[in-house]
Amino acid sequence: MAIDLHDLKLFADGADRAGILKLRDHPMIKGFTTNPTLMRCAGIDDYESFALDLMQLVPDRPVSFEVFSDDFDTMEDQARKIASWGDHVYVKVPITNTRGDSSAELQQRLAGAGVKINVTALMTVAQVERTVANLAGGPPAFISVFAGRIADTGRDPVPIMRDALAAMAAAPNIELMWASTRELLNVVQAASIGCQIITVTHDLLKKLPVLGRDLDEFSLDTVKMFHRDAQYAGYSL
Repeated sequence: MAIDLHDLKLFADGADRAGILKLRDHPMIKGFTTNPTLMRCAGIDDYESFALDLMQLVPDRPVSFEVFSDDFDTMEDQARKIASWGDHVYVKVPITNTRGDSSAELQQRLAGAGVKINVTALMTVAQVERTVANLAGGPPAFISVFAGRIADTGRDPVPIMRDALAAMAAAPNIELMWASTRELLNVVQAASIGCQIITVTHDLLKKLPVLGRDLDEFSLDTVKMFHRDAQYAGYSL
């Protein structure tokens, strides 16, 4: 069964340099995203050096780097510095700081200065609506709704993502990013509702060849895997 991804753009999400080098030549990868948590897990200890290296590795597609201050004035300084690294850089700004204070004014100032923003960690349509009001008519921007984390709470993220798209319809400079992807089904779901972008981890991208695979064939391969591994292990009864 063929899976039609329509115009959905896949962005690789991670901070593994070797993985990024491999994925930059993948024809389906249209951009890259990372965050401080992924960088820490990858053992990155020099944020700027890593980012500048990545800019050299990927000079032709959108790349998102996140501010990490909890103070909005310092966030703005960091955002402007990150934006100076290249025209294809999108600065990830959290929807709030750790105290729950809205970053709306910061979003407006940065957009007014021509900074391309990726507002991140949204989970409600109300947050999307407020963010659209801040960014509409400005430079290109992304809104990252964490659909995977929404699903982790037992909620179906699809209606929320569909409503988010509707809230953004009058703002063509903004694209919706389906973030915190958990499984390949999410790629199909994102495409089916017309979402513009989905972030996919390096490990999950390895499963792309399985999309649309014949289920009888997949079943047989699974049986073969179990049999093969039992033989390799030398099990006996």
